[in-house]
Amino acid sequence: MSLIINIYYTGQNGSAKKFAEEMQTSGLVDQIRNEPGNEKYEYFFPADDPETVLLIDRWKNEEALDAHHESAMMQEIAKLREKYHLHMKVEQFSPRK
Repeated sequence: MSLIINIYYTGQNGSAKKFAEEMQTSGLVDQIRNEPGNEKYEYFFPADDPETVLLIDRWKNEEALDAHHESAMMQEIAKLREKYHLHMKVEQFSPRK
């Protein structure tokens, strides 16, 4: 059963959007999408909050998500979050069958 994770990145002065752009241009997004078990990794921009970016992240199972969290990419993502001074809010869902 898939796991869906919504991550809201919030910053100031457009920093969340800059973070998402750098994630894409750096190649990190493509690397994550190519990880075993990744089913979706997409950024969205809420119409009513220009300082927030929503990441919808879906994984095949908990093991795939755990492997992602243990990867070197997580350190790179953390550095970018710090660079852009972002706050995170995380929601995790398991779809019904």
